[in-house]
Amino acid sequence: MLNPLIRRAWASTSQFRLVLLLVVAMFAFFALTQPAFSTSTNVQNLVANSSLLWVVAMGMTFVLLSGGFDLSVGATAALTGILMAKSLELGIPGPLVVVLCVAAGALVGGLLNGVAVGKVGLSVFVVTLATMTSLTGVVSLWSGSNSFLVTAPAAKWLATERFLGLPMPIWIMAAVFLVALYVQNRTYFGRDVYAIGGSATAARLSGIHVPRTLIIVYAVAGACAALAGTIGVGRVGAAVPTVDSTLALQAIAAVLLGGTALTGGSGGVGGTALGVLFIAILQNGLSLAGVASDWQNVVTGVILIVAVAGDRIDPRLITRRRSPSSTAVDRATLSASSRGA
Repeated sequence: MLNPLIRRAWASTSQFRLVLLLVVAMFAFFALTQPAFSTSTNVQNLVANSSLLWVVAMGMTFVLLSGGFDLSVGATAALTGILMAKSLELGIPGPLVVVLCVAAGALVGGLLNGVAVGKVGLSVFVVTLATMTSLTGVVSLWSGSNSFLVTAPAAKWLATERFLGLPMPIWIMAAVFLVALYVQNRTYFGRDVYAIGGSATAARLSGIHVPRTLIIVYAVAGACAALAGTIGVGRVGAAVPTVDSTLALQAIAAVLLGGTALTGGSGGVGGTALGVLFIAILQNGLSLAGVASDWQNVVTGVILIVAVAGDRIDPRLITRRRSPSSTAVDRATLSASSRGA
């Protein structure tokens, strides 16, 4: 009974099997070479420090599954960070501020990106790049290029509160993952996203409302970016007018590393979670090894290219060739049908 379950579980990892093996191997390597790596404190810090990338990458997964990508998530996170600071200054209750920020992120993603891409049909690259540029300007103008100290209990709760011994960002990561997994596998929306990524034309002909689905997809990405922005404010203790230009690219890299196709239609949040952990473990291990930050970027980039390339090559290497006997049967069948015609 156990063997079939193990075989089914192993078969379900086909899309992200390479990164799964890499994560396990890399964790073991750093645990053996860096004594401080496998301590409970470092592992918790490693996971909690990846919370922003994790949340953004979950939303980015749906965008890539639909055949697009979103370059504006870093600017959206920065914008909602300023919104959070300004709202808390006005005395708005902390939980309501968090909900307001997430709703604002969804509105920005859905209206600016979703409508332009899904309804108008503009280029994903041009639209999301323009949104990123515009929001960067808005952040600078609204903040006056000044940082805002945030000491509200709600912000601290997001970053420093512990529940059952674990930091709150880890619980937020788990909740976002479970919700994304349910939406992906158990809702009509998740099914429609896969269908649009496979072929938008076929999806439209099958009755799927493609523009509406794409608007929701980019709204989800915006909401995730906004949630990441609020977590970032809590962790730093301030809202800064600086846009993380690498956040979108790291999120896309994590999604691709997890086996989601750049052209859409295949993949999922399970692989994305492993992709984020891969990047987090690599960067944490290199930091403990004393590798300079510039070289960390170089090593991370090279390993990402190799890992993504290997993941794309792997399915072609494991594809079984058709046996000579089956080929002969096919030829005989074709010959008989042509004679009958």
